[in-house]
Amino acid sequence: MKIYEELQARGLLAQLTDEDEIRDLINEGKATFYIGFDPTADSLHVGHFMALCLMKRLQMAGNKPIALIGGGTAMIGDPSGRTDMRSMMTKETIAHNVECFKKQMSRFIDFSEGKAMLVNNADWLLDLNYVEVLREVGAHFSVNRMLTAECYKQRMEKGLSFLEFNYMIMQSYDFYMLYQKYGCNMQFGGDDQWSNMLGGTELIRRKLGKDAYAMTITLLLNSEGKKMGKTQKGAVWLDPNKTSPFEFYQYWRNVADDDVLKCIRMLTFLPLEEIEKMDAWEGSQLNQAKEILAYELTKLVHGEEEATKAQESARALFSGGNAADMPTATLADEDFREGQIDILGVLVAAGLCASRGEARRNVEQGGVTVNEEKVTDIKTMYDKTAFDGEGMIVKRGKKNFRRVTL
Repeated sequence: MKIYEELQARGLLAQLTDEDEIRDLINEGKATFYIGFDPTADSLHVGHFMALCLMKRLQMAGNKPIALIGGGTAMIGDPSGRTDMRSMMTKETIAHNVECFKKQMSRFIDFSEGKAMLVNNADWLLDLNYVEVLREVGAHFSVNRMLTAECYKQRMEKGLSFLEFNYMIMQSYDFYMLYQKYGCNMQFGGDDQWSNMLGGTELIRRKLGKDAYAMTITLLLNSEGKKMGKTQKGAVWLDPNKTSPFEFYQYWRNVADDDVLKCIRMLTFLPLEEIEKMDAWEGSQLNQAKEILAYELTKLVHGEEEATKAQESARALFSGGNAADMPTATLADEDFREGQIDILGVLVAAGLCASRGEARRNVEQGGVTVNEEKVTDIKTMYDKTAFDGEGMIVKRGKKNFRRVTL
């Protein structure tokens, strides 16, 4: 099976500009492609994970990736999928975040001579002359057409700033520059980037009379239609200092039953033949699938040694280990409302359930205990004082434990 057909079988393909051309280019290893990453934090997170895996898959098939760090575009902020304006960052913060991204990306992409490139769009965007941009680039964009783009719809409801309105033009200009400087003939990105990506292919066609291509990958959504990679406490980071390898492992170990096989198919590098055999798994076998998912993804991000350590710790502790040695979840002030938190919030904040919906099902089915007492009422509330000192031992099912403290 060639790479295009594999991406298709894994459910990764969403929208494409020219299916036949894209299939031929990547199957023959002739694509020089890029994916953009705006350095809005000092670590990549699970939201970037699928893009990094895609770059790795395509590079393994002989294609050349360009990881574009948005040192310039980060100064404006992408409005796609947002209802509010992003916080403005200083140049120093952006520069620091760029260096953090470079280090993390090297775990996925081989940047040795001629195999991949890492570039920063600040190198060309920050020195642009505004009048020249208006004349050379702005003339090729229709405002009427831009306003119909999906990436602006949510922001239009609350007010789209002119600053953000320029983001599509800047991203399109990136593709135009990469095409000229490095022969980049293809752009990949999340499905919410489709409008911005089309702007780039159109600018290349209008300015250079050349063909360039774009393809979006399926967004990683859970069975409730929400983006994966976030907990009640925020993003699941790839930096071990922000999300430990054990916490990272546990995030994937606790995905909902309905999501585990989809995640294995889309995110791991296990052979499709092996994954297809898992499609018939159910009941307790799904827990085995979750262990496989958690181990494989932790190995990708943190290495085999950390993945093995996380798996062994989880198995030892969740098979009834000493409560004093249990992994601890710490609640934050924002987890409480008026000094209280319900049992569903405890389960999600502790990482024992991926969502309140999953937590509700576990409570209603009698699968939750607090300090060895079964909890069956989803409205059960706890004061902050319940988590003082040693905290509470919360258990989901037979093998998932947490000591929950403040």
